[in-house]
Amino acid sequence: MKNPSPYLKMRILGAIDLAQGKSIQARINQVSKMTFEDEDGNPRRFTWRTIQTWYSRYKKDGITSMKPKLRSDKGRPRKVHPEKLLEAVEQVLPLFRGKRFNKGQIYRACIERGLLRRENVAPNTFRRLCNQLELLKPDPQVQNKRRLAFSKQHANEMWQADTMFGPYVKNGSTSAQTKLICFLDDASRVVAHAEFFFSENIDSLIKAFRSALYKRGIPESMYVDNGSIYTSKEIVQICARLGCLLCHAPLRDGAAKGKVERFFRTVRQDFLSRQLDLSNMGELNRAFTLWVENEYHLKEHSTLKMRPIDRFGIDLSRVRFLPPNEANDELFFVEENRCVKNDNTFSLKGIRFEAPRHLPNRKVQVRFDRSHFGRVIVFYKTQRMGEARPVDYTANDRHPDNKMKGDI
Repeated sequence: MKNPSPYLKMRILGAIDLAQGKSIQARINQVSKMTFEDEDGNPRRFTWRTIQTWYSRYKKDGITSMKPKLRSDKGRPRKVHPEKLLEAVEQVLPLFRGKRFNKGQIYRACIERGLLRRENVAPNTFRRLCNQLELLKPDPQVQNKRRLAFSKQHANEMWQADTMFGPYVKNGSTSAQTKLICFLDDASRVVAHAEFFFSENIDSLIKAFRSALYKRGIPESMYVDNGSIYTSKEIVQICARLGCLLCHAPLRDGAAKGKVERFFRTVRQDFLSRQLDLSNMGELNRAFTLWVENEYHLKEHSTLKMRPIDRFGIDLSRVRFLPPNEANDELFFVEENRCVKNDNTFSLKGIRFEAPRHLPNRKVQVRFDRSHFGRVIVFYKTQRMGEARPVDYTANDRHPDNKMKGDI
């Protein structure tokens, strides 16, 4: 049954004045025993607590408060994100493999290992979210899926990418949890690039992906999960420009990205278990880069039976690197469609730009750096037309085409 309308509420509040009783509470109790009809002719009765709430709101704020506002965060967790909760659960589930467990044991394991904080997610909230998101419910398709150990034949045939929650690092006057974005080569297990960030967003992913491409070349395909940043428009456009096939793992199937997940376990056991300088992000990333290049890459891999960097070197002649080009940065720009007006201009982010060529009444694609808005590159039918510039109205006024015939 739908919520009562403000008109029905006012009828009920009006009945309080005519009800019998020596006090307002007694009259409210009498009204709670009465039956009212709504606009659709349905009989309605309300408890004295509900009527008392309406009466108090009316006395305090008037008619404007009769319809309470919805919470701005309705339907969204206020302190913990589902992605973080899912990753924490997936990290501790192997500890209970072959054993009987309940949600309370999973919650305590997440707290003990620092994957969750009690002030961010209470036990009851954890249970409720696990039920809503079905985090601990086995997926029959994944559970009964036949798995085979595999590896790509050559380096850079496929990269696996994922995000891991890292340690808390001092960020200004407080500490914030870091996120490790990693790109791992499937064949050689070489880390194309991995870096800690404070935020897991599009800008962080593009920065890490850019570094990976310059360091290890262009992959033929990339295997990622279904997180928001890995399905974003920006990463899809970048992969399309590079000729890289973007593949997504099945939902709730962390084992599909087993190699990068195994690398994350090595990071936790070998790197994060050390005494690290967590005073700032720069020190953490410097220590992590040294560990990757001087220890992880130079240690014999148990499956490869050789060092990852040596296995990558075997296929070095096949690796396709980004050619030295001033336009390489444009590969990482976000692209949007715009219609050029009759005066050869278009608008972008509230700024009027002039197209580099004469393209009136044509639909063009404009690329720009989403994090540092400045350069705007115009493409028409996949052809690079040049760089657009903000309209200079004064200069256009002095253009010969704008001079009147009578001018001298």
